[in-house]
Amino acid sequence: MPTVGEQLRAAREAQKLSIQEVAKATNMRTDHVQALEEGHYAPFPAPVYIRGSVRTYAKLLKLDVMPLMEVLNAELNRQGEAEEPGEGLRRRRGVLDVLALQLVRFGWKRAVIVLVLVVGVVLMLLLRGGRSAEPPAPDPLADLPPPLYQPAGNPDTGYLPLPATNRQEVVR
Repeated sequence: MPTVGEQLRAAREAQKLSIQEVAKATNMRTDHVQALEEGHYAPFPAPVYIRGSVRTYAKLLKLDVMPLMEVLNAELNRQGEAEEPGEGLRRRRGVLDVLALQLVRFGWKRAVIVLVLVVGVVLMLLLRGGRSAEPPAPDPLADLPPPLYQPAGNPDTGYLPLPATNRQEVVR
């Protein structure tokens, strides 16, 4: 009995479709279409994506979906641990991924309580840290008397001096 990939490839070639045309019509990536035809399922993150892609591809080619899905299930069961689906999309876990996973395991209610306590302690330390143990240094300008206006020893008080110009100074 031909594999799922062989059946899909034969039907595609019989209809004279290219892989790019199939990818465009099904909204799948071309490497996924090739992987399905080769029976290589590692690029898919989970078996549900494999089944959905095969179903979409089979409908495009107007194949009978149910027998094809039975063959696919048998292939996936046979493949088992030899090639684990999802290896193609595995990525390193970031800090937020690990934090979110731990919060889910810990429980959101407990996490909120712990978060409130941590924020409270941090605020308390910040507010307490603002006050120093030693008194502030005295202000060196505190003992100065208030400023007083004292006009210059000019006999013509009340008038501002005129700027010097090249002309003769105006005499009063």
